[in-house]
Amino acid sequence: MHAVANPPEGQASHQDVRDVAARVVAWQRQYGRRHLPWQNQHDPYRIWLSEIMLQQTQVATVIDYYQRFLVRFPDLNTLAEAPEDDVLRLWAGLGYYARARNLHRCAQVIRDHWGGRFPPDAVQIATLPGIGRSTAAAIAAFAYGERSPILDGNVKRVFARYFGVYGPVTSSRCDKALWRLAEAALHAAPAALDMAAYTQGLMDLGSGPCTRSRPNCADCPLSQGCHAYQYGLQQTLPTPRPRKTQPERHCHMLVLAHRNRILLNRQPTPGIWGGLWSLPRYDSLLALQTACAARSLPGDRLDELPPMQHVFTHFRLHIQPWQLEIDRGTEPIKTPEEAWFPAIELASSALPAPIKTLLTSLYPAQVGNG
Repeated sequence: MHAVANPPEGQASHQDVRDVAARVVAWQRQYGRRHLPWQNQHDPYRIWLSEIMLQQTQVATVIDYYQRFLVRFPDLNTLAEAPEDDVLRLWAGLGYYARARNLHRCAQVIRDHWGGRFPPDAVQIATLPGIGRSTAAAIAAFAYGERSPILDGNVKRVFARYFGVYGPVTSSRCDKALWRLAEAALHAAPAALDMAAYTQGLMDLGSGPCTRSRPNCADCPLSQGCHAYQYGLQQTLPTPRPRKTQPERHCHMLVLAHRNRILLNRQPTPGIWGGLWSLPRYDSLLALQTACAARSLPGDRLDELPPMQHVFTHFRLHIQPWQLEIDRGTEPIKTPEEAWFPAIELASSALPAPIKTLLTSLYPAQVGNG
């Protein structure tokens, strides 16, 4: 399609809204995903776990984490009773660790205030820690068949293109407009609508034909009547947010080894990697050298390791790692915020992914086989 000069901002007609749900369901039943490990069942615990893991994370990545998590925490009560360290250990590598802490807290709230059973509708589910309106609606749709609209990032893109909603979808104006359209499409849908197929279909459209950079309009059930397709605006809608310069942060980290044990610090919450164990971090080389001087002897050597970096949502962290091997005295075993971990236990510990990668490269025999 060729772009039309000054296309009108989309105004959804009654026909546009009424047809959306039926077309999405028909497409999903033929082409959508139907065999993921969290599908084809109505257990709200498993559905909730998958929805939280899928936030900001690709399906292919989530599958293994989801299955391992259920082996250790097969039900809500097991998760609620577990130490937070165990939860974070199995979450390590998925990122966005507030999700794991909220997951643990949510399980405890359901245990303590809901008798260990999930609330029965989306409005009450949305009151739980770490669960927003769209996630609550998805859980209610899959577990209970409730007619509640979803509007995650992928669905916002589908609706912004189809209905012609201009402006960054994160803005208050666009967010309200998209919720109104999501509600209208569901309100106009047939009474016997298959909510699981409709909800899954919207998600599948956003991750399949209606991708961000390479939409495949020929395979999209909503191409007929789609504002972006009609005016050739697939690369324009949704309106991109203004680009911001990503802040750069720098730090030094210390791999301090003592008789085949590594010193780790528990990271504060809130904060990056909150609740996980990581290497001692210093804002300056002088601070690191001062800390090393307090633990080492004159013959001990501080070795500079290759620099590394890690990209977070809002900034890029540049890390200069250092390694110091000491062999004197008896170091403290563990405090709530500091502990010496045997190298063989690091692979199964709650470490941030880049830190685990670094330690594996330094101690492959112990960490890699831990």
